[in-house]
Amino acid sequence: MTVLGAHVDEQGRVVIPAAIREQMGIEGPAEVLFRYEDGVLTVETIEEAVVRIQRIVASYVDTDRSLVDELIAQRRADAATE
Repeated sequence: MTVLGAHVDEQGRVVIPAAIREQMGIEGPAEVLFRYEDGVLTVETIEEAVVRIQRIVASYVDTDRSLVDELIAQRRADAATE
């Protein structure tokens, strides 16, 4: 874990320190997400957010079945009745 301070200017802008940007893989202009929860502000890249959300969703998916195969079968069954 890296902890560094930063200044918030009059317009509310914060510069993410170079050491943190490097660890986050941010090079040049980038879009980031801010999440504020229970008094903690989290900054993450879009890529990190996608991976985090994929992990959350994966915890609800039964790996013993293929949702894609089920969807295709359902669509074929629906098409057969049309």
